[in-house]
Amino acid sequence: MAKLAVADTGGALNELIKHFRGPDVADQVEPLVGHDVVITHDGKLLFAYAADQSTLTAARSAIEGVLREDGITATVRVGHWDEELDEWRQTDPPLTEDEARRQQLAERDAETVQTRTMVAKAGREIRAEFEQTMKNWADKLGLECNIVEHPHLLVTQVAFSVTGPRYKLDEFARGLTAEEWALIRTQRWGTTLGAL
Repeated sequence: MAKLAVADTGGALNELIKHFRGPDVADQVEPLVGHDVVITHDGKLLFAYAADQSTLTAARSAIEGVLREDGITATVRVGHWDEELDEWRQTDPPLTEDEARRQQLAERDAETVQTRTMVAKAGREIRAEFEQTMKNWADKLGLECNIVEHPHLLVTQVAFSVTGPRYKLDEFARGLTAEEWALIRTQRWGTTLGAL
């Protein structure tokens, strides 16, 4: 990740990415940043993703070279994706003592076991499949999950009481939201087909 020290970061990042991926410089840049490196930005930060350290090192060198040529200073940080905590972990430069202490506190907070009740609605005909999908997701995340149903005329309100580490509860909640929206789209599609 590179944080550029320029006023118009969005424009500078777009130009930098064009420089790396544009057809006019593809031949000269490809040996430095191959096709196995993905370069993106979010308007303020430039990200380069690679599968191994040597590819990332080459990409970093190429990016820093282009930034130097363009007179742009940047703060560059290297990290890796931590599957267990579902977040990026900075590896270079090493964290300061204060940063490491804050990270340890955040990890302990994320690991704190909690119980959370989350509610979703499901149509009567697909309720069982919905519940099973979410139960499987809880099992995959290693969470304890109890299901309470509140049947209504056309839909059933389903409450999932889920216990586990906070960061896994957050992941379960994101999955629940996605699954509920998928069900809503499915139900609307089924209603539309039934009306034809």
